[in-house]
Amino acid sequence: MHPSERLKGIDVFVTVVDAGNFTAAADRLNLTNSAVGKSVARLEARLGVRLFERSTPRLALTDAGQAFYRTCQRVLGELEEAEHVLKAEDLVPVGKLRIDLPATYGRMHVMPLLFEFMKLHPGVQPQVSLTDRFVDLVEDGIDVAVRIGGADAWPAPIGHRFLGRERRVFCCSPGYLERVGPIADDVASLDQLDSVLYRRTNGTPSPWLIQRGEAPVEHHHPAARLEVGSAESWVEAVLQGFGVAQLATWLIEDKLHSGELVEVLPSFAIDGLPLYLLWQRSRQLLPKVDALLNHLSTRLRVTNLE
Repeated sequence: MHPSERLKGIDVFVTVVDAGNFTAAADRLNLTNSAVGKSVARLEARLGVRLFERSTPRLALTDAGQAFYRTCQRVLGELEEAEHVLKAEDLVPVGKLRIDLPATYGRMHVMPLLFEFMKLHPGVQPQVSLTDRFVDLVEDGIDVAVRIGGADAWPAPIGHRFLGRERRVFCCSPGYLERVGPIADDVASLDQLDSVLYRRTNGTPSPWLIQRGEAPVEHHHPAARLEVGSAESWVEAVLQGFGVAQLATWLIEDKLHSGELVEVLPSFAIDGLPLYLLWQRSRQLLPKVDALLNHLSTRLRVTNLE
């Protein structure tokens, strides 16, 4: 089948779904109800699946129809974006820009940079999600994402740039250290401490990562004094003197500098997860995407991640 044949009927199908019924779609497209119905029927025949449920009083998509609709929306959106690129005489960044960020890191480090970007490019309208769940950029229609952690190899449609690696250190409050006394910088100390652990979404606590010399990284599972499922509350628990935690330096750098937290067990500091900037390669040439990538790729190269 010629590629142009695959586009036939897609705009009609999407308009029917968006309009909510065939009559409203016909009005939007300046077609008759019959022409709209035949276009959808031909599309279903070509695909070999039913896109709409015919047995319900209200217009409803089948499961196949819902999946096809999401794909069609994405394809038509990319075509529209391509037209904007061609029509933009000065290539000024404009339009909606979907961005996905890690929840805590995004709030602390990326959102301030995004606010700067918006002041530089007032025509851009960011739509930002802050979540720690895995997001498929293509499936979810995300233009640009920042991710902590990830695979060594990325899918071909995804562009990526390594921005550094977090550093994890053991720390506690001065009050806790005063209460328990000096902490020896050795393995024997690990199980004698009150440990404050991060509780993951699956209900298990994150282990301490321990590396001795050139040996592989070990997962150490101390008995928890407290488990917390929020990064901000995790840090607050340590500030309140409930024990020792292994924390990423980007999360507590200001607390270490101010003395509100003190590093302990310095020989057990370890490199943590990598930081990546991701984008859909198909959208990289859009002025708004290119401008944001340039803005973030330099500003997010912070020293505490090296």
